[in-house]
Amino acid sequence: MNKTIPTEIERFDLSARIQHVIMFTTFLLLSFTGWGLKYAYQDPASAWIEFWGGAKSAGIIHRVAGITMLLDFIYHQFYLINRARKGNFRLSLVPMPKDVVDAFHNFMYFFGLRKEKPYFGKFNYMQKFDYWAVYWGMFIIGASGFFLAFPVTVSYIFPAWTIQWIWDVMFAMHSDEALLAIVFILIFHFYNEHLRPEVFPMNWMWLTGKMSIDQLKHHHPAEYDRLYGDKNKK
Repeated sequence: MNKTIPTEIERFDLSARIQHVIMFTTFLLLSFTGWGLKYAYQDPASAWIEFWGGAKSAGIIHRVAGITMLLDFIYHQFYLINRARKGNFRLSLVPMPKDVVDAFHNFMYFFGLRKEKPYFGKFNYMQKFDYWAVYWGMFIIGASGFFLAFPVTVSYIFPAWTIQWIWDVMFAMHSDEALLAIVFILIFHFYNEHLRPEVFPMNWMWLTGKMSIDQLKHHHPAEYDRLYGDKNKK
């Protein structure tokens, strides 16, 4: 390998890694306590809710975790703005028409109908979906969570005859979207990032923020060529 090319590259700085740790820690707390609260009077969730000190204690933990996640999400927006102000912001996470083509080509590759993987950039279509799903989830779960956490406040905002209807809708939105998020994280995100053969049993990038150049070249060839293509031609 050309000596001018490093052996690894930083994909995520310390701030991004800390944000990620806060996000998944609060996500786990919300998932565990939320399941217990929803089925507090049914086995085995009734035993599980006791682990958190009862329904009242679990509710407090759930709300604190939700607020912490929201603050982490808000901080991330300022983080992006600050990177843009410093000229370090690229649109590499913005969905593009190429992502649709890449997804189609990737499925063809999976089924043996295409010999080569798509020419992925810094983030592939699955990683972009992971990222933007957080925005969708924060809007749906966050908004509905506010209604459920502060029913008295909500009762002052909306007419009395709509409160029960709004409560039922928000409860369904909150719990169903949360279940969808849990399933997606466990099956898709966790497998793609940690259980793939080349990184099993864990992708340490969430701690180090770094990826080897060989992995970059293999999984994100377009990004590799953007960064080091000219150097390879020397």
